[in-house]
Amino acid sequence: MSATLFGVPASHPSLAAELMLRHKGVAYRRIDLVAVLHQVLVRGLGFPKPTVPALRIDGRRVQGTGDIAVALDALRPQPPLFPADAERRRAVVEAEAWGDTVLQPVPRRIIWAGLKRDRSTIGSYLEGAHTPIPVAVAERTAAPIVAAAARANEASEANVRGDLAGLPRLLDHVDELLAQGVIGGAELNAADFQIATSSALLASMEDVRPLMEGRPALQHARRVAPGYPGRLPRVFPASWLPA
Repeated sequence: MSATLFGVPASHPSLAAELMLRHKGVAYRRIDLVAVLHQVLVRGLGFPKPTVPALRIDGRRVQGTGDIAVALDALRPQPPLFPADAERRRAVVEAEAWGDTVLQPVPRRIIWAGLKRDRSTIGSYLEGAHTPIPVAVAERTAAPIVAAAARANEASEANVRGDLAGLPRLLDHVDELLAQGVIGGAELNAADFQIATSSALLASMEDVRPLMEGRPALQHARRVAPGYPGRLPRVFPASWLPA
């Protein structure tokens, strides 16, 4: 079984797909594309949508963490990413979908808005990137990419202020899923990888990390996605942050 994963440096869904490949023991090659430009590049590679993660595996093209998880279970059933029990599977599918549609966009908007305010640590998010562009070059040419990514992800002041205000509620839900055993079990599942990588990106931001300290969500992120790259210093006004 051969696999090539196309992603974006420090992208939480790209890392989720990579962690699932590792979990399955599938040998793969990862290629990182430039943010924003990836929307054109993945189409050029024959994928139907302009999104990452995009996986080419055994002649198939699959995009999105949810579809990648399903495809991996079909190709290599063990260890499973979705439980066999119907009720538990339904809970994991619902949690994965919530992580994809509700949680995942929030850290993406916040990080691009934060990097637009302060790019001094952008190189830290490029550590370990699988791209031919040297980190020093990427840092020097990052301004237009950051601006374009902020626009593409609708990281406006109003949206980001709303995201920051709503973070405690989102983190409460992650903690609830952990308490219920939907995620965080002995055997990790698709929802674990989807949710923990979003939490790990949030924890890389110094404005956000105090909201996570002491929460099961933070411990879950550290277990599932240890060593997540990047550090963003405090960049947002205190009035934007929840007490």
